[in-house]
Amino acid sequence: MRILLAEDEKALARAVVKIFEKNNYSIDAVHNGEDALDYLETGNYDAAILDIMMPKVDGITVLKKIRAAGDTIPVLMLTAKSEIDDKVLGLDSGANYYLTKPFDSKELLAAVRAITRSHSEVDTKLAVGNLTLDRTSFELASPTGSTRLTNKEYQMLEMMMANPKNVISVESFMDRIWGYDSDTESNVVWVYVSYLRKKMAAIGANVKIKAFRNAGYSLEVEE
Repeated sequence: MRILLAEDEKALARAVVKIFEKNNYSIDAVHNGEDALDYLETGNYDAAILDIMMPKVDGITVLKKIRAAGDTIPVLMLTAKSEIDDKVLGLDSGANYYLTKPFDSKELLAAVRAITRSHSEVDTKLAVGNLTLDRTSFELASPTGSTRLTNKEYQMLEMMMANPKNVISVESFMDRIWGYDSDTESNVVWVYVSYLRKKMAAIGANVKIKAFRNAGYSLEVEE
């Protein structure tokens, strides 16, 4: 799952990024509303966290603009404003949830889980072949064993298990997991595919990651 954070307090933004990365999310951070609009136009996010008081374009204006454009992405307003009228304005403008600073990291994570669950009705577990991927514990299990995946391993396998019949390109993995602004080389995808193959083999998976030359990767269940 990929999140966009728009927060002009850079220290807070860094702290929020660490919270989500520790919990196996991908997250991009911007520090003004103008950049938030540019990033959201890509359609590459599952949720957005918007601060109200931002330079260039404020959070409420960002929210109104994306809703006017028909974007239904779940939005959490994260702000120092706590007055009832401010909350009502945010919710009436199309926000799904409103969290006031200071906040607890557990509450922030629970809020994002809640708005994304109601938006997409995502199952907590994915299954392909004899493998099951738990989206809450990040555990990959088979009838003969289990293993916990790292952040990037989990996100890559989640993409493939959610689309088991599709070939996912290296570019899609890079954009979705490492982000548009990353200077990471694309061969990192092959490295993580190698990690996943070893972990899947170790627990007796009957599912393999198949490589398609110049196309990408997909999952294949062995007969």
